[in-house]
Amino acid sequence: MKPVSLRIAFTCVSLAILSHSLLAAEPAAKPVATGFQNRVFTDAAGQKHPFVLFVPAKADPSGKPPVMLFLHGSGERGLNNLDPLMVGLGPAIWKRKATFPFVTVIPQCQPGSNWLADGPDAQRALGMLRQTQAEFSTDPDRVYLTGLSMGGSGTWSLAAKDPSAWAAIVPMCSRPEVASAGKFAAARLPIWNFCGDKDREPTVKGSREMQEALTKAGATAKYTEYPGVGHNCWDDAYGTDALYTWLLTHARSKNAK
Repeated sequence: MKPVSLRIAFTCVSLAILSHSLLAAEPAAKPVATGFQNRVFTDAAGQKHPFVLFVPAKADPSGKPPVMLFLHGSGERGLNNLDPLMVGLGPAIWKRKATFPFVTVIPQCQPGSNWLADGPDAQRALGMLRQTQAEFSTDPDRVYLTGLSMGGSGTWSLAAKDPSAWAAIVPMCSRPEVASAGKFAAARLPIWNFCGDKDREPTVKGSREMQEALTKAGATAKYTEYPGVGHNCWDDAYGTDALYTWLLTHARSKNAK
């Protein structure tokens, strides 16, 4: 069950910014609002898709902040543009809202869909990321991808599609394609994967096999398996301050060397 107090807090945030959700992105050179904000992405067919972004409290309009794309799990699919904030990275950002350094894009997957790289929801998420990068002039060298459960599988899928697009990825409690290990190693893509050892057997087995394959291929990969933890390893993972420090040590240009 989602914490009532957290839902109320995020609902208040969502209502407070609702009046701004249909505004066009302002030039990044102007003073920018910080915290959680609504945005709208218009696709090639002219359809509008709302999403949420987080702007760091110390955002500098003239700077180049790092940017992160977060992909939620299957339970947060929908059309309310709120549920993705309630599980995983959203609560972790809320607890660190005064210091969290990443401009963060939080899309919502359509009901019945997924985040696989060639699907429409993944492509919309990338469009939202590009729109945010342009609005805030984010650092093209520090682009990060993370997701949990279905979003973790989407993280593996998007990274396999183009590993050079990311400075580092953080999937968790998901089912990777072990055959992609060599591709990740060749791209020198840093990976930190998380799982609980009491998760569903295929998820644990797949995570262990992926780490073994990554290690064998010479990839830059870390794997944390929490003892006694089931599917929800994300509270522990996103609650780890060292994770964000680790992310910021990586850059696309370093991976290419």
